[in-house]
Amino acid sequence: MNNTKEFYVIIERDEDGYYVGEVPQLKACYSQSETIDELIANIKEVIELCLEEEEYENLPEFVGIQKVVK
Repeated sequence: MNNTKEFYVIIERDEDGYYVGEVPQLKACYSQSETIDELIANIKEVIELCLEEEEYENLPEFVGIQKVVK
């Protein structure tokens, strides 16, 4: 049985130049790092921790990101 789940990470750069990643499908699932490669490694660990904390059988469907210009 394949237990692989797919998650989307929203990545932003903060005012100090750090990359900040958040997984909107999981509560309080975020991390930061100086490089994107480090961020992805960190966020994978955080995802594992978040999944251990709570049972996520029916994850919310990630629909996408829409850019709005005002």
